[in-house]
Amino acid sequence: MSRLTIDDYEDLPIDVLPVGTDYGSDAVLPRHSHRRAQLLYGSTGVMDVETDDGRWIVPAERAVLIPPSTPHRVHMHGVSTWSVYIDPGAVPWWPASCMVIEVEPLLREILGAVGRLSLDSPRSERDSTLIALMLHEISVLAPSPFDVVLPECEPLRGLCRAYIAKPDVGVSTGDWAATVSLSTRTFDRRFREQTGVSAAVWRTRARLLAALPMLVTETVTEVSARLGYSSPASFTAAFTKAVGSPPSAFRGARRDGDV
Repeated sequence: MSRLTIDDYEDLPIDVLPVGTDYGSDAVLPRHSHRRAQLLYGSTGVMDVETDDGRWIVPAERAVLIPPSTPHRVHMHGVSTWSVYIDPGAVPWWPASCMVIEVEPLLREILGAVGRLSLDSPRSERDSTLIALMLHEISVLAPSPFDVVLPECEPLRGLCRAYIAKPDVGVSTGDWAATVSLSTRTFDRRFREQTGVSAAVWRTRARLLAALPMLVTETVTEVSARLGYSSPASFTAAFTKAVGSPPSAFRGARRDGDV
């Protein structure tokens, strides 16, 4: 796979450009944007992607679709990535906001093959077919439930950003409402209008997504305690309901005695 920098590939006269990079256990890509649409796939670890509109957590064997010219920050947690940068004109159907997808075996193999394509040689018919199949597979995938959307306006937006930075199961909608001098009912109505869900549902989702990067290096018991759950069992039940799989499915390399 190519090891070019963004300055090398951004303006090449090629619609689809593959790039691969390995990142350490706590690497951060500062806020930046690309002219091209980007598929960012992690074969290991967890990626944490933030934009002005929300937060997307990307576990191993998933990818995030990032729209063209969207400023974003990425926190890598022991990730080996494959990126595919695509000229916007080649993917008019690309989502308008970030979206996490599950990379199934067929797409994973296609991404690997596309990643080995040379950027110096003319594309063969086989190369073009691989790229067309890759784009088709991406276009038909449904989003995975690994995101939280931020409210459009302050002060709700600021409350949510602060909660993402420090999630706590003990915070209530009443606490938030009191902070901005609103009744609980009025606060929740405004919150629903801007996010589509209640504040309680939003906090639960944000809290459980925050667990995913922690699970790379910590046990389920440790993560449960950090997030304020009464027991690992209650954390596991809430996590499984929200994500569809138990937290143990997202654990990193295990240590002896891990739960």
